[in-house]
Amino acid sequence: MTSAVSAVGRRYLPRGWRDFGLQLAIWFGFLGAYQLARGLAPHNPTKAFANGLRVIAWEQTHLHRLVELTFQNFADSSRLLEFAVSFTYWNSEFTVVCLTLLWVYLRRHDAFIRFRNWLLLANAIGLVGYVVAPTAPPRMFPGFGFADTLGSFAGLNHGSGLIQLASNPYAAMPSLHAADALIVGVVLSGVCRNKTGKVLWALWPAWVWFSVMATANHFWLDVVAGIGVALVALAIVDRRRIVSALLPTTT
Repeated sequence: MTSAVSAVGRRYLPRGWRDFGLQLAIWFGFLGAYQLARGLAPHNPTKAFANGLRVIAWEQTHLHRLVELTFQNFADSSRLLEFAVSFTYWNSEFTVVCLTLLWVYLRRHDAFIRFRNWLLLANAIGLVGYVVAPTAPPRMFPGFGFADTLGSFAGLNHGSGLIQLASNPYAAMPSLHAADALIVGVVLSGVCRNKTGKVLWALWPAWVWFSVMATANHFWLDVVAGIGVALVALAIVDRRRIVSALLPTTT
């Protein structure tokens, strides 16, 4: 039995069971710590609602419409589309991220460490945003026409026991759904060898950005901030490569 397990490791795991176990420990250890820190981060409803109202006021003044409400109304026009955006919101963060990490580890191992580090750093930076700028999401402003549509998906909602236990209802700024979708899209479109896969993964970030706004879980500014977080994390992770590209070559 032991030899069979070892043979499977040698055949399918790029660096054997020990490294695979280490990567699982790093990822799920971080995931557990992240969820705990996110849930325990100071909740400041007054500041969170004030920040949310500022975003709404800015949109009404400068854009003369609420972008997120426009997206939500469009999604609500079709039961299929409403289900699709809800499904995407629930699964794009942990399900898709975990599965793509596993796939890259097994099939495109050379890209794994950079992918993992980029994700970990972006999520760590995002935690700072939850403390500095707590922001109530659009769904908490029904007076402006927003609705929490996620209850239509598998009967889940933000008040469900496990979700409520490990969540911070004011952790909308920045949108780590947006950040992680960008990271996954860039990496997967880069390592996929199938042209259709490249195109689909390149479009993945835009679809997730639309979904998180159409479900009234993020303002557009949250999405922009999430994109910024991903870019800052990339600059740090790839700092040596960036410095090498900027420095003049010596002859």
